[in-house]
Amino acid sequence: MSQYVIWFSELRMTDVGEVGGKNASLGEMISQLTEAGVRVPNGFATTATAFREFMHHENLDRRIQDLLTQLDTDDVTALATAGATIREWITETPFPEKLHRAIADAFQQMQDEHGTQVAVAVRSSATAEDLPDASFAGQQETFLNVRGLDDVLHTVKEVFASLYNDRAISYRVHRQFEHSEVALSAGIQRMVRSDLGASGVTFTLDTESGFRDVVFITGAYGLGETVVQGAVNPDEIYVYKPALAAGRHAILSRTLGTKPIKMVYAEDGERVRIVDVDPAERSRFCLTDPQLHELARHAVTIEKHYRRPMDIEWALDGEDQHIYIVQARPETVESRNNAQSMERYRLKTRDAKVIITGRAIGQRIGAGRARIVHSVDEMAHVQPGDVLVTDMTDPNWEPVMKRAAAIVTNRGGRTCHAAIIARELGIPAVVGCGDATEQIGDGDDVTVSCAEGDTGKIYNGKLEFDVFKTDISTMPEIPVKIAMNVGNPGRAFAFASIPNAGVGLARLEFIISGTIGIHPKALIEFDQQTGEVQRAIEDKIAGYDDPVSFYVEKLAEGIATIGAAFAPKPVIVRMSDFKSNEYASLLAGDRYEPQEENPMIGFRGASRYVSESFRECFELECKALKKVRDDMGLTNVQIMVPFARTVKEAAKVIDLLAENGLRRGDNDLKIMMMCEIPSNAVLAEEFLEHFDGFSIGSNDLTQLTLGLDRDSGLVASAFDERDAAVKKMLHMAIQACRAKGKYVGICGQGPSDYPDLAEWLVEEGIGSLSLNPDTVVDTWLHLASKVE
Repeated sequence: MSQYVIWFSELRMTDVGEVGGKNASLGEMISQLTEAGVRVPNGFATTATAFREFMHHENLDRRIQDLLTQLDTDDVTALATAGATIREWITETPFPEKLHRAIADAFQQMQDEHGTQVAVAVRSSATAEDLPDASFAGQQETFLNVRGLDDVLHTVKEVFASLYNDRAISYRVHRQFEHSEVALSAGIQRMVRSDLGASGVTFTLDTESGFRDVVFITGAYGLGETVVQGAVNPDEIYVYKPALAAGRHAILSRTLGTKPIKMVYAEDGERVRIVDVDPAERSRFCLTDPQLHELARHAVTIEKHYRRPMDIEWALDGEDQHIYIVQARPETVESRNNAQSMERYRLKTRDAKVIITGRAIGQRIGAGRARIVHSVDEMAHVQPGDVLVTDMTDPNWEPVMKRAAAIVTNRGGRTCHAAIIARELGIPAVVGCGDATEQIGDGDDVTVSCAEGDTGKIYNGKLEFDVFKTDISTMPEIPVKIAMNVGNPGRAFAFASIPNAGVGLARLEFIISGTIGIHPKALIEFDQQTGEVQRAIEDKIAGYDDPVSFYVEKLAEGIATIGAAFAPKPVIVRMSDFKSNEYASLLAGDRYEPQEENPMIGFRGASRYVSESFRECFELECKALKKVRDDMGLTNVQIMVPFARTVKEAAKVIDLLAENGLRRGDNDLKIMMMCEIPSNAVLAEEFLEHFDGFSIGSNDLTQLTLGLDRDSGLVASAFDERDAAVKKMLHMAIQACRAKGKYVGICGQGPSDYPDLAEWLVEEGIGSLSLNPDTVVDTWLHLASKVE
């Protein structure tokens, strides 16, 4: 178009040097992906040539260079003063006449096409931005709902000035970029009416583990700045790429965000304003299932085009109900991680006091003195090694964030500014805690743990922790398959990167207690609950159609997440095995559970499933499993029946599963039995007539063989899976399976705790050892050393 401005539709990625990665990417998508259904609002970009001519104007660049040459960027006060001075110089310098005219002519064309009141966003795009080895994302300013030529011209200068905000200056020094080598392009793009709809950020991988088979979507109502800045806790959704490609239901999991506020257009001279979200809207997801699938398909299309994981900003127009892509750039943190080595953090103690929790960012642990910082003016209080605790962060906080041992915020989701920078810096962060600045004392020693799943925890005191680093690039061959025990779906993507042969035990109990928290019977009989219980249930099931759907969907989400993480490897899901006292601890559970003297050998497992009082609850588990296998196509998910005391009881469960659409052999369904009662080993051949194999539960098998309660400290010293009587039972079960050519594995604690027991099991010919994830590599290498 000219040497000063170029329309997005005329740009390609080859133009990065002239308009920066962000603007070049917009042009690339408009020209290459429009036919594939990806909608990108058009606009134009100022060029690097335009920026440099402006910076030469009135010796502006020379004055800036002289000031920065003598600056110590570690002095946050001096940095703030210098940055403010430079930004004022830029905004007060007039445009050269030719540049002024070029911008005015281009904006006039936009007005001719969209009307004189067209609203535009004016965004920055650095010419070194979003390249594989750098991430300038979020450093420069974005201005929304800009109207009229005068406002456009002013905001373009503001964008140019933002190249010299505190974080941008510090980042270039830290990464050894010359200030004069980075130019800025301003993108002027037609606004999508997401103020009437929703918006957010999408990644084409899991941002915490780097798992590539998912699209991670975050979103909230209104303009997207609230999500990017971390001003709201957004909805978070995972979509499974293989199911999406197959045209199946592909939503793996959903977490409802609080979304209390939204950013909308202002009408009083300001560009935007913050308003409260109606409570009814807060309790709904901001995108429907069809919209989530559409957005995920666009994300995959963009990823395939660029041939790398992408970080994408999207907007739902509240007027035309179309989804638009307003930015797309390479994901620059997890995609660079080394998959050939494994680093694990683990606290040495498990009984420390938890002060507060939030969303975990990363998988590390950090400890230090807490510093409560209420505004950017107080940044100098944070010293190297401190834990930064604040409401939320923005680009101006970066110089002090790199000093911190960890970061804790009241607000924000996993794609907010604090989360992005924490990942980039490689430090743990816990975001969206609610009131961390109130609960944590300034100057108190704290430990921030992101090594325990999706939930990040802030503990009182400086706790000791271990860091394990292991090379997993070439694991030696061993004569047994090593699988994992996985209960927490939030850890599944990370665990999948550990060498494994699948999941030998996926527990439903964690999903029921940790995610659902309500007795299934109370959900079925919702209308019969007290008003107080009904209100508690309604709060918990927000975003889902009804109480029963909530239970089924949440079970399915947890199962599907584990199944997808390890696909196509087998994932053996044990149906619920809560004891009566454990079920009673759930909301409204005491209404439905009996008082038992010894719940360990009471109303649990198979006997529950076939009882009239629990059968409806069991059928909900069946619905969830059927959805995961049949609707989502995760046929690697297998079923395991626990605590079947008699062959007759086992046969009844098999029949009940079949009545609920889960028949052995259909759609390659395998049904295992948990071999954990002496009768299972003694009558192994008879039990195996009804099952495809055994998974040995050595914990219960040991206590029932030796006649002791493993929960009793009085007899705990006698509990040993290596006892001769227990080994006799193990031998009987293993050999019966081998004789019938059926699967046999073990998922109890024994092989994780005792390498010598693992050796013996291999000698017996067991097919699989399912271990706790933190013992997989060590046990694997130990067995390999014995083979050698």
